[in-house]
Amino acid sequence: MLGQAGMAAAAVRYLRSAGSPTVAESVEALPRPDLRAVADDERAPVPPAEFRRVLGNFATGVTVITAPPAEGEATPAGFACQSFSALSLDPPLVVFMVGRTSRTWPLIARAGVFCVNVLGADQGELCRSFAVSGADKFAGVDHEPTPVSGSPRLAGAAAWIDCTIQAVHTGGDHLIVVGRVEALGAADGDEPPLLFHRGRFL
Repeated sequence: MLGQAGMAAAAVRYLRSAGSPTVAESVEALPRPDLRAVADDERAPVPPAEFRRVLGNFATGVTVITAPPAEGEATPAGFACQSFSALSLDPPLVVFMVGRTSRTWPLIARAGVFCVNVLGADQGELCRSFAVSGADKFAGVDHEPTPVSGSPRLAGAAAWIDCTIQAVHTGGDHLIVVGRVEALGAADGDEPPLLFHRGRFL
């Protein structure tokens, strides 16, 4: 099996092989400690249900990550994402996490770019529509292209961040995607953001 560094390198090679001109050629996978699988007769250090219950006490903002149609695709790509954060001011970087089994992530990887749409407090239903797998998530959703990447900027979003993919790292059952910010903006007004806490929107 590949170690974590090997998986990170494979993820970077995949992005490059997809032909995206926006992936930085200088990106290299950093060394990572090898991961050891839990044996059948060994208890996991933290039960998954307990991990989910305890971490659910941390309230998060809610975003929708979007990308323009990848080559050969007719529609844009997008998914609801709670695991998003600012990463660096200089250079301006953001990060989001996506499950390794996501069907949407390969489409975003092929596009090489993405937009983070920060949802407002009244956009819970919009979030739910982007959390569904296999449906046409953009049906009936107003959006316009961002100025640099052309990724969908969703109408009514509290803020948007237009990015190119800078690097991809592995993190257990997720991928850690670093984006370089190319443009961004926020809506006028003081509408609060959509928050998620203990399995429900606030």
